Amino acid sequence: MTVTVLASGFCFIQAGGASASAELLYRYGGMYSSAIARHEYWRLLAYGFLHVNFVHLTMNMLCLVLWGGHLERRVGAAYFLIIYLCAMVFGAVIGNGIHSTPYLTVGASGATSGILGALLCLWILGKLDVGFDFFAINIGLNIAFAFGNSRIDWGVHLGGFVAGLIACALLDLVEKANVYVLRCKFPEVVKVNLTLLACVTALWTWSGQAQAVAAGASGWGLMVIMVVACSAVVKLVDLALSMKKGLAIVVTALAGVNAAAVVLCGWALAFSCWPHLPIGYIPLDNFLVFFCSNPVLISGLAAIGAAAVTLWLCSKEMSRGLEDVGFVGTSLRAERGRRHGL
Repeated sequence: MTVTVLASGFCFIQAGGASASAELLYRYGGMYSSAIARHEYWRLLAYGFLHVNFVHLTMNMLCLVLWGGHLERRVGAAYFLIIYLCAMVFGAVIGNGIHSTPYLTVGASGATSGILGALLCLWILGKLDVGFDFFAINIGLNIAFAFGNSRIDWGVHLGGFVAGLIACALLDLVEKANVYVLRCKFPEVVKVNLTLLACVTALWTWSGQAQAVAAGASGWGLMVIMVVACSAVVKLVDLALSMKKGLAIVVTALAGVNAAAVVLCGWALAFSCWPHLPIGYIPLDNFLVFFCSNPVLISGLAAIGAAAVTLWLCSKEMSRGLEDVGFVGTSLRAERGRRHGL
């Protein structure tokens, strides 16, 4: 919610009012008809954090409050993030496939519809203690609101809802399989950090795949390598958590990896933006000029900040890991054994 409000608010500030123009929304990541064909995969995520006006933003954030709390308390922050982003991405993909004419789409509606779909999945699995009237009322209100507004993108709503339902079902299967594959139940902050790193890796892989396709090569090999590498990292974390003081080792390693990821992203941004600086176009340009002129300094400071924030957010886990005399790994293994599915 914070990221969405900041991103949408930035567009409103740029527009000088409580609404953003189509030009601004397109510039900052709005999803449009040729985005996938042009390999602009970053728009599959960016569009979900932008909104047309304050009313649009308020409605979507209200849905996030009303539905998101139920889901996050049930599946945890990491799986909530996975479901939210999957609904956002596949909602855009389905919406793009349905549109036969040029369009521009922004908003978190696909992602919030995915939350509702995931809740319906949990209810079907018998893992959510709400009545059917909860879904009848919320789905009915959304349909009624959509009929009353011709600008609503049905494809994104429907695609997000189905994606959320399927993603939740798959995560339930993953959790059941993890009992036989992983020893420990990962602490939530570790799961969230690994999820965010996986998202960054996926974006980098998509970018590399797009370049390979543009060059006439196959990008699937890169995808396979990413999946294998991510699986290996998860297993290494699992083994580390089962060790004495392993939780402290994992938190420290995540802080270092986060810092390295920030440095690599900063250098990649500096390399790509330096020859194409849009000087004098928008107020953000001055920052881009300064950043691209001092990429090492700014990336280094950002990396230090990322490591510090990681240690701060994981301070409880760090303390627990440092004080461990051999019981943390046992308790995490016991938690894994008690949980079957979401």
